[in-house]
Amino acid sequence: MKLSSSAPFRLLAVLGISVLLGCQAPPVAVTGEAPSAKAPTDQKASDRIAIEAHMVWGGEVRCFAKGECRFVYVEHEEGRVVLQQINRRTARQLDRQSVAYHPDSAIWLSDTLVAAAVEATGSLDIFRVEGDRLVRVHQAPVGFAPRDVILVTASQGRYKMLATPYSGKNVAWIDWQEGVAQAAAPKSVRWCEAPWHPVQVSKVPGTAGGGIAVACLDDRKVVAVSDVDLLAAPRVLATFGAVARHARPSPSGQWLYVALETGARNARINMQTGELQYIQSPLTGSVAVAPLSDDLVAWADDGKLYLQRLDADAKVLETRWIKTSGFSTGLQLIDVDGDGEQDIVVLNSVDAVVDVIYGSLWDRAAERL
Repeated sequence: MKLSSSAPFRLLAVLGISVLLGCQAPPVAVTGEAPSAKAPTDQKASDRIAIEAHMVWGGEVRCFAKGECRFVYVEHEEGRVVLQQINRRTARQLDRQSVAYHPDSAIWLSDTLVAAAVEATGSLDIFRVEGDRLVRVHQAPVGFAPRDVILVTASQGRYKMLATPYSGKNVAWIDWQEGVAQAAAPKSVRWCEAPWHPVQVSKVPGTAGGGIAVACLDDRKVVAVSDVDLLAAPRVLATFGAVARHARPSPSGQWLYVALETGARNARINMQTGELQYIQSPLTGSVAVAPLSDDLVAWADDGKLYLQRLDADAKVLETRWIKTSGFSTGLQLIDVDGDGEQDIVVLNSVDAVVDVIYGSLWDRAAERL
């Protein structure tokens, strides 16, 4: 596994987080919280399922009908792309295909197409789902070892993807058409050092529309590019004194939440005005974030999620906790069981389990672990 000296948690994934994280302070109350007497005191096994999966660095659940979903993910050290079926509260593996060393992420392009970012081949490996099988149909070159891939647009069998690097400053735009043997040459643009986990946003400060935002681990900042010109140099939205690990927008697009690894605080950016607000963390920081609403957000860390309700100035009103099965570095909010409540899929990147935790998440979270 490659290392990056300025990204602490990437180093932990290699050296063994159990030793290094053992010295972290346990969760403590956030100053100014207003604890709820109605908060549950335990979490039941029926509130979740655990999917056996080894070192899942990236993946995505896609639901096709009420309570019927499929989950594609990569097993980083095993060199596998895996397809799972999830039916409400049960899961079963359908297929598991080999790729080159260190696949880092996987996404759905359509109901029948998936793409995986693979470091060793510097490529996006594209598979068609045929029944319960994954069949590789194309390998699109990226020009570097990719960490992440996202789908930007899809229309009539044409797909525009953005790949970002494990380390390095250049990102790549890849256009691929289904049924065409050769993908268009990737278009490279200089962004920032280690732009991990890019995401589409509906609003970008100073523009009339949306675009793509990303947290830059080694440059310790968040940048964004407008939909008006995706090939333009990105603008800096905020710079931090700690590693900016992960950024995700709130459902309305008003806020872009940023997980900061250290400093005992996280942040959010007002995507209309550009205002930066800091959010007190009960831990050292966090490594992933998933906003449930504009002012309710889930943060991920080692063995836990913590959910925070905030006021308009980002003051923490209350914090609740959910246990997870490992070092939780990837979060997806989606209604997996079709009951109308948001569930959360938790990727535990150096462990052997993916958690699917069912909602209502706030109601099922405990006041303290």
